[in-house]
Amino acid sequence: MSLRSAVLLACLLGAAAATGAVDPMRRTMVVEAVERASPAVVNISTTQVIERTPFPGATDPFFDEFFRDFFDARPRRSEQTSLGSGTIVDADGTILTNSHVIQRGSRIRVTLVDGREFDAQLVGADADTDLAVLRIKADARLPSIALGTARDLLIGETVVAIGNPFGLSHTVTTGVVSALGRSLRSEERTFSDFIQTDAAINPGNSGGPLLNIRGELIGITTAIYGKAQGIGFAIPIDRARRIMRDLVSYGAVREGWLGLAAQDLTEQLARHFDTPTGIVVTDVEDESPAARAGLARGMVIVAANERPVRTMSDWDQVVAVTGPGDTLGVTVLDDDERRSLRITVGTYPESALDRLASDGLGLDVGERRDGLVIEGVRRDSPAARIGIKEGDRLLAVAGRPVSSLQELRQALYPVRHAGSVLVTIGRGPYAYAVTVPLRRG
Repeated sequence: MSLRSAVLLACLLGAAAATGAVDPMRRTMVVEAVERASPAVVNISTTQVIERTPFPGATDPFFDEFFRDFFDARPRRSEQTSLGSGTIVDADGTILTNSHVIQRGSRIRVTLVDGREFDAQLVGADADTDLAVLRIKADARLPSIALGTARDLLIGETVVAIGNPFGLSHTVTTGVVSALGRSLRSEERTFSDFIQTDAAINPGNSGGPLLNIRGELIGITTAIYGKAQGIGFAIPIDRARRIMRDLVSYGAVREGWLGLAAQDLTEQLARHFDTPTGIVVTDVEDESPAARAGLARGMVIVAANERPVRTMSDWDQVVAVTGPGDTLGVTVLDDDERRSLRITVGTYPESALDRLASDGLGLDVGERRDGLVIEGVRRDSPAARIGIKEGDRLLAVAGRPVSSLQELRQALYPVRHAGSVLVTIGRGPYAYAVTVPLRRG
């Protein structure tokens, strides 16, 4: 720096200090990103009404008369409040948050950074991806965060998280992208394709934004790893965008169907196909989108939507952001020839899932007001051999509770290629979990 430049800079800094202006050197990209995004980060509080009986035996008919004579055994109501965060993604008041933030809430209240409060309408929620969409109505357009992409994230790049941990409104933390494509297992399901970050994420941050250095939304913070410090996770915005689109348009997430199964290349397969990376197609369903596009067993997928596919994790990340009607471009190796194919993503036929229940399991299932009932058991079927009877209740399939035929189809879809499936049967006051083989053909 020349002497003249140094003197000029000193004069500017001195003038800024004299006028109370902020030193421009302190206004980093992180500061600017936070200033742009903060108005669109909201506090979400939910209220749930809980009914409790004052004594455990108060609901037992044997003790009912005793408690009624000597105590007030009526159920007592209390309100339970939970806190989380949300991100306004459209000026019309559309908000992205986590499903677990708003689940079981009878009232959802949204508070903006300027203190305005709104009752929010639940547009839709999907527990499998832990995402929910809310909407609030305001007199004017609301501040929103620009949506970015997580497809080009770099390990080590700076990210910013904003949320309301422990009720501390608009807390900002920074860190880096620690890893990509992480999977987490809960008691009920497995979540995949998370962004891992060391930006501090605490209870109350859930549903808040993860931003890149430009202030663009690249993820929805969703979980902390309780056994360690400095490990948090976020749902990539590319997946969240598709889920939000389905929830807004259809009220539920539509499952895309390609109709192919694949696996990572083993060392032996890599030598056979003469490629170090990729995934090999192990099965293609008849009349499926993959079959119509020309894919066949034994082909090796090396790229999808112009992204390299090295492992099944890469493939799952690409497929996760596609839905029915989308086009997926794949590059395959077929007999040493490199080919480009285009798959139009479809939806799995409901009739095929119904046949899987009737022919594969041997169950004719009917939908009643109080849930699913076994209306018939096919003779010599897997269900009949297990001992399932007409009149039993079907409570869960593959660990997922089912109370409607649509929920039954959704539960059967992921296990349609399995050799067996765990079902929970209700008979009288009891529930039994049994593994039932899936019959083919």
